Amino acid sequence: MFGTSKPIFQFTGPFGVPVQFGASILLLPLIFVSFGDVATLHYDLIFVALLIGSIFLHELGHAWGCRVQGVPVRRIMIHGGGGFCEQSRAATYRQQEVIVAMGPIVNLMIWALASLGSQFFELGVLAWALYWLAMINLFLALFNLLPVHPLDGGKLFQLGLLRFLPAATATRISGGVGLAFAVLWLPGMLWLYFNVGLVLFFFPPIRPHLQMLRLKR
Repeated sequence: MFGTSKPIFQFTGPFGVPVQFGASILLLPLIFVSFGDVATLHYDLIFVALLIGSIFLHELGHAWGCRVQGVPVRRIMIHGGGGFCEQSRAATYRQQEVIVAMGPIVNLMIWALASLGSQFFELGVLAWALYWLAMINLFLALFNLLPVHPLDGGKLFQLGLLRFLPAATATRISGGVGLAFAVLWLPGMLWLYFNVGLVLFFFPPIRPHLQMLRLKR
């Protein structure tokens, strides 16, 4: 749903890659602002800016992984549910490993640098921003490494299996693991909401995982 939203803004980013923002990106500030108040409005807007910037850098990591391997990138799209880096042609399995891994790696690098930087500031907006920049990127890295499609973790899990197993077998195993996560996702999200207050606008698709699981040799 989010990924099909029409672009409302576009610019040429690093490496000459077109960067587009879908209309659903407007949902993020609306959601965060609606749960806050006037006194904390500037903090809410800074948090949204950090989140969108971190998603952009995550996708830019994928684009860099494409570029260093000679795989052309058609565009980067940022939307209300995250983002994606669209390639102009298919990459080999080995190329995909680097391309997919670079997104979480970038988030982990930002987490490390922001955590280190926050040690030099004890109070103020900058200290707050660095802390949350670190937490956002740690969350994005760990979340994207979950072994479900279309997250990076699902792709990396399948690519890892392809190193040792036939393509059909690797696809079925990846689909089965992803399906198990998809079935347990809703009760897991309900538990997180009532115990932690965390809300995620992402649900692993059941049908594609089921199709992968049923793939014939």
